[in-house]
Amino acid sequence: MTSRSFQNSSQNQHSEGRLLSVRDLHVQVATATGPKTVLEGLSFELGREETLCLAGESGSGKSMAALAIMGLLPKPMARITKGSIKLGNLELTHLSENSYRKVRAARISMIFQEPMTSLNPIRTIQKQLCETLLEHRQCSRQDAPDRALALLKDVRLTEPEQRLQQYPHELSGGMRQRVMIAMALACEPEILIADEPTTALDVTVQAEILALMRGLQESHSTGLLMITHDMGVVAEMADHVMVIKEGREVETASVRQLFIKPTHPYSQKLLKAVPRLGFAKPKDPLPDTLESILQIKNLKVHFFIHGGVFNRPVARIHAVENVSLSIRRGSTLALVGESGCGKSTIGKAMMGLIPCSGQIQFNGESITGLSRLNMKRVLRNIQMIFQDPGASLDSRMKVGDQVAEPMVVHKIARGSELKDRVAYLFQRVGLSADSIERYPHEFSGGQRQRVCIARALSLSPKLIIADECVSALDVSIQAQVLELLKELQQDDGIAYLFISHDMAVIEQMADDVAVMQLGQIVEYGHRDAVLRDPRHLYTQRLLSAVPIPDPEIKKHPFLHQEVFVESESPIFQLNERPTPLYLKEVTSGHQVAL
Repeated sequence: MTSRSFQNSSQNQHSEGRLLSVRDLHVQVATATGPKTVLEGLSFELGREETLCLAGESGSGKSMAALAIMGLLPKPMARITKGSIKLGNLELTHLSENSYRKVRAARISMIFQEPMTSLNPIRTIQKQLCETLLEHRQCSRQDAPDRALALLKDVRLTEPEQRLQQYPHELSGGMRQRVMIAMALACEPEILIADEPTTALDVTVQAEILALMRGLQESHSTGLLMITHDMGVVAEMADHVMVIKEGREVETASVRQLFIKPTHPYSQKLLKAVPRLGFAKPKDPLPDTLESILQIKNLKVHFFIHGGVFNRPVARIHAVENVSLSIRRGSTLALVGESGCGKSTIGKAMMGLIPCSGQIQFNGESITGLSRLNMKRVLRNIQMIFQDPGASLDSRMKVGDQVAEPMVVHKIARGSELKDRVAYLFQRVGLSADSIERYPHEFSGGQRQRVCIARALSLSPKLIIADECVSALDVSIQAQVLELLKELQQDDGIAYLFISHDMAVIEQMADDVAVMQLGQIVEYGHRDAVLRDPRHLYTQRLLSAVPIPDPEIKKHPFLHQEVFVESESPIFQLNERPTPLYLKEVTSGHQVAL
């Protein structure tokens, strides 16, 4: 289906309820070599209760289109050079900044891709939510805290009363994303633009968030413009899909037509690269004689919550509770579970970034409680790819310098050798040589994550902790990066702790799988045993919530639930502790919590 035929069809169906109309949109950005067109002739319409998905590789211009609609293009670096954007009968391209402020959040709202860089780090969650509500006069100052609490409950955040008083850095990536979604929904807008809204979320919470968006559409006739690389989400949510490549539309079709018979080679390539759960070849268990490179025994990580007049500890977060794991040389252990269960906390404890108790051994040496100087020696062989690339890169440094920095600190290379090594790493992760001289804000979210992967590879480590390292990547680049990680493992014997909520990716990468719930391991074993014969109810729930990249297959039940089971919490009073779980072997190498 061509863009013109789609527009005519959309206009006939939604002539009375058309919310958004984009016509012949052109956007240019300033570069060192002159203006560069990043969006060329983009046209689409969005009607009431309609969902349009923009799909394409990172850097294709999807997020740039959303920023243009929101009036948030970084000026003077980027500007609209041609075209029209209408919200109903209101032309947005001619609005002043003051006029745009009345439109944003109240009539059109956006969920951004990277919550850590979108939230204010020095203000509590409550203050940020209340600010949005009061700015747009949604309620009185007296009622704002109660309304903020209700919004956090709507997005199923555990212990919402406690979360209101916390700062963004005290929440997990998934929790921060849910706060962003609550903020976007605060004014019940006519149009919701969702830029990778479920990237940081585990599959069960993702299903709940998608259901919330569906509910908002049905109850308020909201139009949804969704930007995502997850074709499972596209299959479940979209009415129409527009595929974009290098700022141009290559194909627009109904979701059913696109998945059944994509006409453009680029669309065919995207769909072919989608990882599908259950399609991986069977894998033999690792031999018992294979030596462990990392052993964790009875690891505990607790955080105190302070309150009262004297700001004393009033409760304790049991982020990790008596966890024991083992990673064998050259193998991959996947750590899965819902956001906030403690996955990333284990990775940070291994890096010595947060205090912990228990025993962590690397290469037979205990690294728990090492001094900063001794830990620097250990970190030469342990590197981490963080979940949020925007927050883990320095906005004031060129990305080439950031990839080179670990080699300079550890005195691995210098001079021309250092430059050659940086160029090689950029090539390995699929970035062009001219990217080396650019800054983080000049990249898309997926491209920034590739920079982080290159930085982690710079020291040729023996163990890499990959914390959602491909969650921000589109499917084709994701497939390339996963192949790269496998190749590095085969060539250099690198071991991985692979933290992810994407079960299809885990099936591709893992040798062993550990499933976490509320800081404890509930199931552990060989990949095929855990993913194809799950014994714990929680594991079964995770697998059943995986979105299926096929619109012909019936949507999973989470999308049609109106009432969700209230999640438990890892927060306990000072005199309380969680009930300890003990793993029992059900088959050889497959353990399940009692």
